[in-house]
Formats: sequence, C-alpha cells, structure tokens
Amino acid sequence: MKIIGLDSSGLVAGVALWEDGVIRADYTTNYKKTHSQTLLPMLDEIRNMTDLDMNSIDAIAIAAGPGSYTGLRIGAATAKGLGLALDKPIIEVPTLEGLAFNLWGTGDVVCPLMDARRQQVYAGIYEFNPDLNALMEQSALPVTDVLDKINEIGRPVIFLGDGAPVYKMIIEEKVNVPYRFAPAHRSHQSAASVATLGAMYFEQGCFVSAADHAPVYLRKSQAENEGPKDFLI
Repeated sequence: MKIIGLDSSGLVAGVALWEDGVIRADYTTNYKKTHSQTLLPMLDEIRNMTDLDMNSIDAIAIAAGPGSYTGLRIGAATAKGLGLALDKPIIEVPTLEGLAFNLWGTGDVVCPLMDARRQQVYAGIYEFNPDLNALMEQSALPVTDVLDKINEIGRPVIFLGDGAPVYKMIIEEKVNVPYRFAPAHRSHQSAASVATLGAMYFEQGCFVSAADHAPVYLRKSQAENEGPKDFLI
C-alpha cells in the first residue's frame, strides 16, 4: 500500500511517501515561500527520487485542518486535483492529530498548539493508550481555556506546534503540572506523520472521495467575521 501525505496547514510545508510501513521519502520546508510555490515541486521531487508511478498510490492523506486558511485551501486544492486526476480517495487527517502523532509512544499527555491570533489557539489534548486517544478534541478557543483543561487533567504534558513558543510565558505562568516543550524536529507539522496516521485510517475505511473533500476551518476567517465593506469609488 502506498500513501502520499501532504501538509500545508501551517508555516511548514511537507510531502511524504509511506509504503507498507516505511517512509520512502519525506520533504519538509519551513521558509519564506508560499505553499503554492513549494507543494507541487516537492511532490515532483519525491516522485522523481523514488521512481514513483503516481497511478500506483492507494490514497492521498491530507492535513485537513484547522490551520492557515490559505494553506488549507492550497492543500485541499492539491489533494483534490490529484485525487480527481488519479481517481484516488482522500484521507482527512485532523491537523492537531497529525501534530500529536509526532510524539507517538510518549507516556505524557500531548498538547499541540497552533497560534490563531488574538490570544486564541487551535488545540487538542491527546494521550497514547496505546493508540492515539483524544482527551480534548481539536478546537478553536482561548489559550487559557486549554491550560485550564491541562491543569484539570493533572498529568505531565508536552507542548508542541507554532503556538507553543508564542504562548510560552502564559504556559509558564498558568500550568500547574510538569511540562516540557517538544524539540525542534518534532515540534511542527510533519507530512510523514500525516501519511502514517492516514494509512491507519485508510485501513479502517476512513476516507472520502476527492470530490467530497473540504478543509476543516473550525472558525470563520477574519474577512468573513468582519463582513462586507463599503468602498468609495
């Protein structure tokens, strides 16, 4: 079985190829280019380096959201385009689950945080028991609400994601349980994690057609919240 993993939900862009339990290729960038500039070239590089026949893949796993509105749209368009062209299904991996899966096997609680601005985060709280289990499903909420839930759970926790350094001072002030921050190579989105988790979901029959795939935003964009504006001509 072959699964292509895509993640453009945050600042990091990633493409990976999972084949029968092995990551054959994993291409990640975290630089100043838009995902529209990087995602397809990265996929093409992986295809060339692994002699991959795209028709041989079984499905496309995508970090389905939440995350950057633009990034999610680019990822969704890429996944849908590939799925429709190749007649392959889409495996929708929740972004926070993909992030948490970076720390598979830890005995601590895992709390991925993505900065959603204005003291808000996209967050989830997870454990491995032994499989990934949600103690709090991914949500959009104030960071202080997440930390209150962490204190309520009362177990050591590892924070990761781009929101962890943004809210480090609040974490240090509010969290009453032992906590750590994931190291750099495990702290951000990983297409390899998306592909691996996606393969597990695919075997469970959790996938949709390319035509039916849509990103999960969890909240409206700033433009939608502000509504239409009147312009002087």
